[in-house]
Amino acid sequence: MDLNFSDEDFAFQMEVRNWIKDNYPAEMKARKQRSPGGHLSKEDHVYWQKALNTKGWVAPGWPVEHGGSNFTPSQRYLFDLEMAHADTPAIIPFGLGMVAPVIMKYGTEEQKAKYLPDILDTNVWWCQGYSEPGAGSDLAALTTSAEYAGDNYLVNGAKIWTTYAQHADWIFCLVRTDNSGKKQEGITFILVDMKSEGIKVNPIIGIDNEHNLNEVEFNNVRVPAKNVVGEVG
Repeated sequence: MDLNFSDEDFAFQMEVRNWIKDNYPAEMKARKQRSPGGHLSKEDHVYWQKALNTKGWVAPGWPVEHGGSNFTPSQRYLFDLEMAHADTPAIIPFGLGMVAPVIMKYGTEEQKAKYLPDILDTNVWWCQGYSEPGAGSDLAALTTSAEYAGDNYLVNGAKIWTTYAQHADWIFCLVRTDNSGKKQEGITFILVDMKSEGIKVNPIIGIDNEHNLNEVEFNNVRVPAKNVVGEVG
């Protein structure tokens, strides 16, 4: 295995370094470094991720056919090295790193066309609906239900520790669609518009006085059946 970097690799490293210098505002970096935990606003993250996407660098791990960066292994290493060295904002993972790969692998072509471009360009923010007040992270114990009703599911229950739910446009949820089998079965992955009637977001303020976490309540939330990703159950 050749562990040496090529001239092209070093040229790419300098391209990344110069791009950061030109696109990462000093004022934003200073605010990030002053903030407890390095918190930035939603607007900051949207700016940064859109800038990366314009350059074609926002999704190094995505397949090229969906807009991925097509880095070589050495380019990926040098890209991450320069980003870390410059203390750039973290990429919010819920869209780019969590729901998008599920949609790519298990979603329909219609779902891929609808959701992936907006995730890539940070037009839509996502949050994750897994943990529950009575179950914690034990997904086999989740009780948030989704009852089939024609072309829709009626979702009832609650999710907790939901990071950035106050900013999210959509939430990807694990819901129980069947109670007849083992508790590890009958669980379905579904996409829910946060603007749907019946959703309530309750803030959870951390000990650092930051508002990043939430409880999300679902009260007869009507979700189109076409929003299920993969097989029901």
